[in-house]
Amino acid sequence: MRAVRFSVITAAAAVALTAVTACTQKSGTQDTDRVVDVTAKDDSCEVSKKEFPAGHVELAIENKGSKVTEVYLLFPDDRIVAERENIGPGIKQKVTAEVKAGDYLIACKPGMKGKGIRQEVKATGGAVAKRDPKLDTAVADYRQYAQDQADETLPRVEAFVNAIKAGDVPAAKKAYAISRLGWERTEPVAESFGDIDPKVDVREDGLEDGQKWTGWHRLEKSLWKDGRIGAEEKTLADQLLTDLKDWQQRVGTAEITPTSMANGAKELLDEVARGKVTGEEDRYAHTDLVDFKGNVEGAQKAYELLRPVASKNDPALAKELDKQFAALETLLDKYRKDKTSYEFVSYDKVGKDDRKELSDAVNALAEPLSKLAAAVVK
Repeated sequence: MRAVRFSVITAAAAVALTAVTACTQKSGTQDTDRVVDVTAKDDSCEVSKKEFPAGHVELAIENKGSKVTEVYLLFPDDRIVAERENIGPGIKQKVTAEVKAGDYLIACKPGMKGKGIRQEVKATGGAVAKRDPKLDTAVADYRQYAQDQADETLPRVEAFVNAIKAGDVPAAKKAYAISRLGWERTEPVAESFGDIDPKVDVREDGLEDGQKWTGWHRLEKSLWKDGRIGAEEKTLADQLLTDLKDWQQRVGTAEITPTSMANGAKELLDEVARGKVTGEEDRYAHTDLVDFKGNVEGAQKAYELLRPVASKNDPALAKELDKQFAALETLLDKYRKDKTSYEFVSYDKVGKDDRKELSDAVNALAEPLSKLAAAVVK
């Protein structure tokens, strides 16, 4: 279960924040007012400044602790503006985000657990420069993409739910993976609605104290491990559909920025590295490669929409991203007979060396993808 992410706010929440439209302030490493050095240790989270101008802000993170850590820029209610995960000891990372004037928190999470060690920070002012119109087009197109994915997901989920309610285990198994595809493609947006994600996509080991286990993975366990559908599973299937209809209705309220698109693309690769390559995501169904493919497709869509600006600002980065996306797509194709289908090899049949090859390809793409947000705001 995750907190709200991807700079998404509901219309109501947006009213509470100073309005920022399509205008942003240019930033860069030369603009030191907009760079916040974050020193993460096992027992502290130090920031070089607690106020910075609204617009673009860069978190220059260094992990000086002994544990792998995460660093978040948060709204006061814990919705996520930007994040960077899996920062090992001694590692430096940079995260670029777009912020409105208002109060925020910077949180370091040594060991990647809990609410983290927090610092209150503030974005001030509102003088902003005009954004490249191509970025506004990219945001509008990505918003439509996210809505389309939600719209296309509902019929697939209905098929999954109907099979469960009919007690048809083979049909439910067949419908499971494809019902998740739209969610996986837009996972950073979907997870932004923090009250939906814990209901539909949490794994058993991600449950908070007292939380009831519901959603896709609860039903996955019943179908593959327990091999049965009872009254409880039918009720849970109905609830899954209800929760995803809620998601479909709320996707249009998302506030998406060019930097959140870029950071979201990186987060999708992090999702692959964290749950799919390891085989933990679909540990009973072993359909991890379908989720893997969905995450990569979603990251590639965000990149393709930002590419006109990224390729102008940083041609070498765009060339490298083109190369690494193509390499990963080619590698994934090894695990399906029909390149137009989403029928992949069961992940428990993928050996250790092949998983290592997949992991290396994901890392080779994730590294340049981490620079995309900075490239689009140059």
